[in-house]
Amino acid sequence: MIFRDGRPGVTAGPFVFSAVPVRRAGSAGFSLVELVVVIVLLGIVAAVVMPRWRGGSGFEERALHDQVVAALRYAQKSAVAARRTVCVSFSTSPSKVDFSISSTYPAANCSIGSLLAGPDGTNLSIAASGSIAITSSASSLTFDAAGRPSAAASITVSGLPASLAITVESETGYVH
Repeated sequence: MIFRDGRPGVTAGPFVFSAVPVRRAGSAGFSLVELVVVIVLLGIVAAVVMPRWRGGSGFEERALHDQVVAALRYAQKSAVAARRTVCVSFSTSPSKVDFSISSTYPAANCSIGSLLAGPDGTNLSIAASGSIAITSSASSLTFDAAGRPSAAASITVSGLPASLAITVESETGYVH
C-alpha cells in the first residue's frame, strides 16, 4: 500500500503501519514550559544533593556521638555490675576515648587495671576519624562501684557541619 504522500505502508486488519515515521509540523523540539520545568527540577536536585557530595553531611559526627554515649553508659553499668572502678580517659591527639577497669575488688583506681571489654569481647576504645574531634572538659572520668562519676563532664563531638554535646551528670552519672 502506498499513502497519498508517497510513503510505503502495510495494512494489517484495521491498522495501517508506516515504514517511515510521520513528522508533524511544530513537533521538532520541546516547548518553553517543558524546558523551564526541567531546569527548575535540576536546580532543586542540585541544591539538595550537592551539599551531601561534599562530605559535610553530619552523619559521621552523629554516629560517633551515639557510640560515645553508648560506651559511657556501658562503662557506668560495668562499674556497678563488677563493683569496681571504671576509668574513662580522653586523648586529643589522636582524638579517642579509652575505657579501663580496676583489677581489684573492692573498687580501686584503674592504674593497675585492664582495658574494659566491650559487649563483643574486644577492648572498648573509640577513635575519631577524619576531621571529627572528641574533646572533654576533663582529661579523665571515673565511675565508682555505685555508678557515680568522679565529677560532672561535658564532652563534645565536633566536625564540619556541627558540634554535638554529651553531658555526664555529677551525682547520678546520667549520660545524655
